[in-house]
Amino acid sequence: MQIYKFNSILKPILWGGDRLVTFKGLPPRDEAIGESWELSAMPGRESVVTVGDDKGMTLSQLVHRYGADLVGENVSRRYGDQFPLLIKLIDARRDLSVQVHPDEAMAHRLHGCSGKTEMWYILEADEGAVIRTGFSRSITAEEFDRRLAEGTILDIINETPSKPGDTFYIPAGQIHTIGAGNLLLEIQQSSDITYRVWDFNRRDAAGNLRELHINEAREALDFNAHDGYVDYMAAPGNGITPLVKCREFEVSRLSFDDGYSLAMPRPHSFVVLMCVEGMLSLHVDGMPDTTLSRGETALVPAVAEGIEMTGHAQVLLATVPTIDN
Repeated sequence: MQIYKFNSILKPILWGGDRLVTFKGLPPRDEAIGESWELSAMPGRESVVTVGDDKGMTLSQLVHRYGADLVGENVSRRYGDQFPLLIKLIDARRDLSVQVHPDEAMAHRLHGCSGKTEMWYILEADEGAVIRTGFSRSITAEEFDRRLAEGTILDIINETPSKPGDTFYIPAGQIHTIGAGNLLLEIQQSSDITYRVWDFNRRDAAGNLRELHINEAREALDFNAHDGYVDYMAAPGNGITPLVKCREFEVSRLSFDDGYSLAMPRPHSFVVLMCVEGMLSLHVDGMPDTTLSRGETALVPAVAEGIEMTGHAQVLLATVPTIDN
């Protein structure tokens, strides 16, 4: 086994821009790129190993081959041969649609897949950029319908100015939208189920209004007041700052100026490392060394005892926590 690096899956979207290719150091493109899928086991959009003995294998094939040695005993018990996380970079040159995602029960009942809880970590933000998430006050389904008809749904959604390093947690059922001018990292359950509520009356390349999913959204929505912003104190100098911990994932930010030794949560879970600033080298006993540059992601198997990092970098770490039930 090895430290795994994968191809980036670039997704052209009408609200995307050119910041993703710049952030990742890729050649310029003519089309607007809205998303870069960095770690995915979604059918049709699977991450593929780019180096090493397992080069050319998809993420799902890795899970089938190595099982708990790769994903960890806890993850294997909970998810079987399904990789539980999907990690993306998102460039919102324009506002994204107002939307909501279903919880586990609804997603399994209607789509036969996982629900979608997610978090966002802001990488870059233009002056005036905002994140909108959670109703600012509790509302009824009747008011929801009325505001959609009036085009005033944004008036009752929290709006928070965004800046690099901000973290937002969006559980399934919470209304949300990414405002224009944000470049962010998204960590979520392995699901692509989205119910659009409002899309600013935009039209696609063929001139058609984009599809909305009002009935499904009404069932999925939590109409109670929520604030999705996660405030935290940045760790001074080298160190780990916890960001989000929920049933689906646990995410921290690691900063270091020279090096850092990270203990693995073995044998329970893999660790995903996402470099958001700088560059680092990774060493795991018994595995070939590798490097990570800004915008790159690596998957460290659960069998690793620890990770030695050298360089100057900020890295986000994602694992799947152990739960009692």
